[in-house]
Amino acid sequence: MSQRRVVVTGLGALTPLGKNVSESWTNLVNSRSGLTPITKLPDFNENYDIPHQFPSSLSVGCIPSFYGHESNNDAYPENLFTSQDMRRMNKFSKYAIISTYEALKDAKLISQYREQQESNGKFKLNIANIDNFGCSIGSGIASISDTVDAVNTFNSKKKKKISPLLIPLILNNMAASHIAIKFGLRGPLTSTSTACATGGNSIGDAYHLIKLKKSDIMVCGAAEASIHPIALSGFYRAKSLSSTGISRPFDSSRDGFVLGEGAGILILEELEHALKRGCTKIYGEIVGYGMSSDAYHITAPDPTGNGALRAMQMATTNVNTNIDSKKPINWHVNCHSTSTKLGDFSEIQAITQLFRNTTQNKLINSGRIGCSSNKGSMGHLLGAAGAVEAIFTLKSLEQGIVPHTLNLNEVDPNIMEVCDNINNNANFKIELIKKKPMQIDLDYAISNSFGFGGVNASLCFKKYT
Repeated sequence: MSQRRVVVTGLGALTPLGKNVSESWTNLVNSRSGLTPITKLPDFNENYDIPHQFPSSLSVGCIPSFYGHESNNDAYPENLFTSQDMRRMNKFSKYAIISTYEALKDAKLISQYREQQESNGKFKLNIANIDNFGCSIGSGIASISDTVDAVNTFNSKKKKKISPLLIPLILNNMAASHIAIKFGLRGPLTSTSTACATGGNSIGDAYHLIKLKKSDIMVCGAAEASIHPIALSGFYRAKSLSSTGISRPFDSSRDGFVLGEGAGILILEELEHALKRGCTKIYGEIVGYGMSSDAYHITAPDPTGNGALRAMQMATTNVNTNIDSKKPINWHVNCHSTSTKLGDFSEIQAITQLFRNTTQNKLINSGRIGCSSNKGSMGHLLGAAGAVEAIFTLKSLEQGIVPHTLNLNEVDPNIMEVCDNINNNANFKIELIKKKPMQIDLDYAISNSFGFGGVNASLCFKKYT
């Protein structure tokens, strides 16, 4: 029996770099930063000038066109939300719907025009069997702001009652549910919350559902709306954030990540289903998905990188039998690396071990491996990071471009030593891309997502042929 192939037919993103995939990708490869000093936020004096909690030198990766305008329907594209939606949806759900709408249009599953939107704000899709159209959307933290607002209301002396919508507003699965309701998706509905691995796990879950014939087509990804004084305080107290407000993965002077938010949505589809409906655009094929646990610490990664290695090994299991041994194979590894001392080093160790240990299996065969992290440009989107970065990984495969790591000026000597030890004793080359993108004809790509609690997720993509 032939294996079901899973391809990507639509993309949507809302990031600190742009309001859609095209704008975000263009800014990424052109060295533009999506980070904003918190002192530049319109509500800095009211909400963020709290020196006893965190310094004013912090930066964030917010969505400029929406920050401070969350309650204004005109701030959202094409009046996508009804007045009822605006009351019932939290911010991360709105981010997810905006990106889902873009991805559905990109996949030609919804008209470029608005005649398919009904008076109740719902849409009818260009799909034969909506019962086989599922949704796998996660979030790492969900809605901190709604929780804090409810606590403040509850503790106030004004005897004001909390909102009857509180519970739906703070549930992690509501982005997935709102998407299913708005677009009429009646297939499998699931939501994952695995900290910063959420996006990768959500895509991987959708991939498995299609492989297992539980669905033919899935909306998948993640959304996060985490920029809030409480979140900044918590991460700063955990010594996770960069006190300089600069994200610089792999750099010798890195000192932590920059908190960001946004959404990334992919349309996954069984190949024959996509071809049968006349799909003309395929970004790439998912050929593997790996998961593992560090079983080490609640916030720190296993310093040996063993958990990350096992996730990547699982994701690349099926690659070995599909490679033409006569041709060098070029890879891009979109690293999870968040600009922390421990995390960046352990991931590079895992990557070098992956390709060193599988050389005899022709995983690489004299090719080049371009490694970089998108977080230098947009910060760490927490649960949404893996989804947005998977989109950038697919754009890399499509265009033959490995984006560089912004703010990587001087590679950490310890990281450089790990790479040099491999490069000097192997028939392939691991390269940390800095200063400018690398132009290369890519064959495969890995997108890594690792999270607090020791959760690891890796996705392996192949150029579609």
